[in-house]
Amino acid sequence: MRTARKRTGRRPGNTESRQAILTAARAKFALYGYEGASIRSIAQEAGVDTALIHHFFLSKEGLFAASIHDAIEPERMVEQVLGKRRATRGLGERLARYFMGLWEAPETRDKMRSILRSALSHDRAQKMLRDFVAVEVLGPIAGSTGKSHPEVRAALAASQLIGLALTRYIVELGPIASLDAEQVVACVAPTLQRYLVGPLPESLTEDD
Repeated sequence: MRTARKRTGRRPGNTESRQAILTAARAKFALYGYEGASIRSIAQEAGVDTALIHHFFLSKEGLFAASIHDAIEPERMVEQVLGKRRATRGLGERLARYFMGLWEAPETRDKMRSILRSALSHDRAQKMLRDFVAVEVLGPIAGSTGKSHPEVRAALAASQLIGLALTRYIVELGPIASLDAEQVVACVAPTLQRYLVGPLPESLTEDD
């Protein structure tokens, strides 16, 4: 009697193909921006058919969103920043240090630079990056504190981090671009701490 062949789940090569597409997409986004990077050119760079990109990511927007997720790993970032005890003390410092680590580490630096440069080139890409950082990363972090207006706090923290990345790693504005990473952490951590758990202006809290 013939026995049913055991299903192996994901077909061989799918993981490698998906990663190859993400790598190619980051390269094209970095060179040509979000608008200039076409699905066809990304497929050619990755050595795959365009249909496979649509299979994995549905659209260029989906591909860009996946590129952001792959670079930042929001679940891991939230877990590392909050810690097991979910302590608010030192929260701004942990957030600053983790974010700086993404930009300083060779294995993630190019990913982050590609995403930010792409976002600067297209309004839709900008919104996707803003929403991702505010909702997927800083939303859970700000919400964990129990403080009022977590959405405002998340947006304020996002403005600090994205602005820092832009000035230090894209524009390379001196002297911030030449400061030691720990010096940058020491400078921005108190501001992030205030945004996340400190008092907000009375105009925001008067209705609470």
